[in-house]
Amino acid sequence: MRPVVVPALAAALARELVRRADEDRRVTRAAHRSPTQVARRRITECRRGNAEALKTIVKRHAWPTADVVGAPASTAALMILLHAPDLEFQLACRDLIAQATADGRCPAPHHAYIADHCAVELGQPQFYGTRVDPATFRPYPVRQPRTLDERREDVGLCPLDEQMRALRLGG
Repeated sequence: MRPVVVPALAAALARELVRRADEDRRVTRAAHRSPTQVARRRITECRRGNAEALKTIVKRHAWPTADVVGAPASTAALMILLHAPDLEFQLACRDLIAQATADGRCPAPHHAYIADHCAVELGQPQFYGTRVDPATFRPYPVRQPRTLDERREDVGLCPLDEQMRALRLGG
């Protein structure tokens, strides 16, 4: 059974998740502009702190689904999760997100992104082609590539060629 989150608490959780995701983006952009050891350490510290905060939220209130905290905050939680340094936590949340997606409480692309992330981290082929190798700028290996765009369409993602074109254009 899911814990009940009162509206005021849901709003506070939403603000905190968005604030933390924004901070991650800010320190990451700063590190790209000035790639120093200090900047890399700030990213690591930010992501570690964000992951600990998200673990606390999940432990107390379950996965912050879009129906509870709103779509922007649920997406912020996903970003925090994708940057978390703890694969075991990511795997546990992947299962929570899968259930929330099946129940209609979380957008299907959220499950696609965390499922692919976990597959790549485990050395397995991904399902939806959302993870791109930064060294080659090509997707990591994909399970059953012939039906990839069908799976992507099923979860509301554009065809892989469109995603890759957007990435090349910086979008």
